[in-house]
Amino acid sequence: MWKLLLLVSILPIIATLLVRWWFGLRVLAKLGGRECRLAPARWESTLTTAPLAQTREATAADAGWELRSAALEWWRKHDPRRAKSREGARNFGYAVPPLTAMIAVFSVFLAKIPVVGAISVVIAATALACVFGLLSLGSELRAIAATAHRVRESHVFPRRDDEDAVISCATAYAWRESLPPILRWLQP
Repeated sequence: MWKLLLLVSILPIIATLLVRWWFGLRVLAKLGGRECRLAPARWESTLTTAPLAQTREATAADAGWELRSAALEWWRKHDPRRAKSREGARNFGYAVPPLTAMIAVFSVFLAKIPVVGAISVVIAATALACVFGLLSLGSELRAIAATAHRVRESHVFPRRDDEDAVISCATAYAWRESLPPILRWLQP
């Protein structure tokens, strides 16, 4: 029974690691270092954030992070229910796997479950956090897309390539953050 639970739990973890790498880490490695020119006044008026407003150039990764942050802030104001749901899934990923690991260790010491059972339960909790993280990602991606649409309409970036790179990096950051922190050491 424990081995079956372990086998079934490893599949969502592997899938999450693969999609995180493909849609997140790979895109950031490819486009993140690109220098992008932007119009500071349009950036500040469109996104109402000032950190990049002082410069005319930024890397796509930095601008993407700011774009994602602005999208999340806009999302919290305009759709608080879905934003709280996404935060709940993220908090589940932060809290449940480590807490499950502590409980599993105590259970092993008290001889209630075997070591294989404890490992299976911790991996199952981590897999559940991965599934919740991926299932709630769609609403965050929609918020980033809405903010990206506003950026495109206001022509914050003079070149379309820079705009596409920044939007891709913002989306990649959302994918990168979908993994529970307990697994982030596998893919830094």
